[in-house]
Amino acid sequence: MSIRVRYEKELKTIFDKLVLMCRYIEIAIEKCARALTERDYTLAKDVFEADTIIDHMERDIEQSCLKILMMEQPVASDFREVSAVLKMITDLERIGDQARDIAEITMQFGDEQYIKKLVHIPQMAVIVIQMVKDGVQSYINRDLELARSLDKTDDKVDELFNVVMGDLIALIKKNPKHAEQAVMFIMINKYLERIGDHAVNIGEWVEYAITGEHPKYE
Repeated sequence: MSIRVRYEKELKTIFDKLVLMCRYIEIAIEKCARALTERDYTLAKDVFEADTIIDHMERDIEQSCLKILMMEQPVASDFREVSAVLKMITDLERIGDQARDIAEITMQFGDEQYIKKLVHIPQMAVIVIQMVKDGVQSYINRDLELARSLDKTDDKVDELFNVVMGDLIALIKKNPKHAEQAVMFIMINKYLERIGDHAVNIGEWVEYAITGEHPKYE
């Protein structure tokens, strides 16, 4: 088997692992959002287990990437391809951490009634789940347009983030007793906003893998 054929085979394995890692992350975000809206602490605990699996998958993909880099005579495009994956899995692992953080905060609410109806936060969760999925798929399919579209989609997340922040600040001003719970929602809001940012990062590394240029370092 030639070096090139071996490389393509190993890269296909990485693609498969990356898609699986992405799926676990999608499920983790979905579960932490449902745990919050449905007050389901069993779902919240599931996110902790998923985060452990995601951490293991990051290390496994990292080892697979290093294996490729140790092959003889890799060309410049190979280095770009693999280094992009290494950067992407770092962002994916952090997204898993943030889903776990949301689940942890959710469990701290206990049986206390929420100070506001959850509308915008679930909407943010739906958008960032799709962003993560699009980021990975844009890499697998070499879809530069999809990768670049993530930045614009993130604008929607930022808009919802600002709406939630405004609502929570208004609630605190109206009744300072709401402050403790409002701070918890602010943290959840921020974690979802960060997930969107990490998805944008993934899109930027996809652009680097395809074009050889990173939009932030041009």
